Amino acid sequence: GEKKESGSLEEDWSFLKPKQIDDASDKKPADWVDEAQMDDPEDVKPADWGSEPEKVVDPEAEKPEDWDEEDDGEWEAPMIANPNYKGEWKAKKIPNPAYKGVWAPKQIPNPEYEADSDLYLARQPLSAVGIDVW
Repeated sequence: GEKKESGSLEEDWSFLKPKQIDDASDKKPADWVDEAQMDDPEDVKPADWGSEPEKVVDPEAEKPEDWDEEDDGEWEAPMIANPNYKGEWKAKKIPNPAYKGVWAPKQIPNPEYEADSDLYLARQPLSAVGIDVW
């Protein structure tokens, strides 16, 4: 038959301490660039951008007939979202030519790692087996 899946307890599960660990003395270089994307330096904000407010007075709002300025105060028309508002301007992003990838410290052998040749053996006799039937 065809092999569909394979693996090992040691590599696929965290039963043992890892074989390799990060080198604590390895530091990211000062010139390392983490950002994959950068603002396009040639992209400029349009002259008309940002001249419109986010909210405007509702032009269809009318002062209620029963409004009493003495009791209710001065009437103010409600504000609505401005259909001409474009939001905060942001420069378009382009690939960063200085991007070096995600930095990770070099790996060193873990002094606490111990191989276990009996990893697949049951440590105690089984006293029960559970079966989940759907």
